[in-house]
Amino acid sequence: MRLALILLMWTGAAFGQTPKAVTDADYGAVSEAEARLGQLLFYDPILSGNRNISCATCHHPRFATSDGLSLGFGEGGIGLGPDRRADPANRPEQRIPRNAPALFNLGAREFTVMFHDGRIEADPTRPSGLRTPLEDEMVVGFASVLSAQTMFPVLSPDEMAGHYQENDVSTAVREGLITGTGGAWSIIADRVSAIPAYREAFASVYPEVAGGRDIAFTDISNAIAAFIAFEWRADASPFDAMLRGEAVLPPTAQAGMGLFYGAAACADCHSGSFQTDHSFHAMGEPQIGPGKAERFERHSRDVGRMRVTNRAEDAYAFRTPSLRNVAHTGPWGHSGAWRDLGTFLRHHADPSSGLGGYDRAQAVLPDLTGTKHDWAILDSDEEAALIEAAAFKGRPLSDGDIAAILAFLETLSDPVALEGRLGVPDAVPSGLPVDR
Repeated sequence: MRLALILLMWTGAAFGQTPKAVTDADYGAVSEAEARLGQLLFYDPILSGNRNISCATCHHPRFATSDGLSLGFGEGGIGLGPDRRADPANRPEQRIPRNAPALFNLGAREFTVMFHDGRIEADPTRPSGLRTPLEDEMVVGFASVLSAQTMFPVLSPDEMAGHYQENDVSTAVREGLITGTGGAWSIIADRVSAIPAYREAFASVYPEVAGGRDIAFTDISNAIAAFIAFEWRADASPFDAMLRGEAVLPPTAQAGMGLFYGAAACADCHSGSFQTDHSFHAMGEPQIGPGKAERFERHSRDVGRMRVTNRAEDAYAFRTPSLRNVAHTGPWGHSGAWRDLGTFLRHHADPSSGLGGYDRAQAVLPDLTGTKHDWAILDSDEEAALIEAAAFKGRPLSDGDIAAILAFLETLSDPVALEGRLGVPDAVPSGLPVDR
């Protein structure tokens, strides 16, 4: 214990940024029975419009709860992870515009803002307790911001809903019918309710359902949130053991920790017990893929937080991700532009150096022709200049610095969370195939 404390002082505690050890108090309580129900729903394609995509398609434990791609395919894709490809019989209309984020520690109490642009966040002043793009239509009953976040992909044509008139869910979404009878969420809840094994499972977990209430969409969402919180709690890494005084880090990782919490200033944004300030920063990241645009818009721009706030100062700012298990969650960046973590760190440390040196081979992009050009923004000097102008001014890192920081980041890997606690189910109540 004494040696660990000495090392903490040497590696960065003097900077006042080294976090406290994570404890049970940092997490909300989770019912294992509810988590087991959520496990089945998470892996069940019944929630997608065409019954062909589950939450796990883009957030699979084989790829550290992401998908191993820069920008994935939801609807119109075949296969899993980097092997996923366009279905020749039902090609995607476009790539999913942003990288699939990892799901570790989203059940921790401090995670009250979700998505790369923070478009969903806890707001106790609203009846639903949430601020979301649905505004006043947002229904009451989501147990947490994580619960609300888990179910928005089912409304996305490119992720899970499917394209217009392909199915009842996508048709409802296109017509603006989300909540209430006949809305997309009600259609999905009715599908689940029609399966006897699910009705029995929901009745065993939720007393109101056992008492005769219909299964609500929020019940489905709450169960999935419970599963994510239970399955991917990550606080058993070597770094955690060090913070608890149970171990010391290897010398190179100690040096990297000193840089992280000291001269490299990583902890200015990646602060706290989960290495995130939950805020938004413009980091000069390469923009690849279709961008965040409506179908009637032709641009490929993604201005990040500004899409939510409409404030010019938020242009190209994206949420600081937690770094737990970061060594396994690539490709990295909001558009997944970097397949090599060391190369990403080199740019991330000094994004004001510009985008001219970006190697496009860093992207992991399965072939998809006939849709928006993947490189439209980087091919435009004007668009690239806007991203560069918004980026903060950092300082370059040496090869030795990068090696040391990478060694430290590896100590944030939690083998228990990476493996998962419940794992991939053998089958789901719908009888549909399970992504394995």
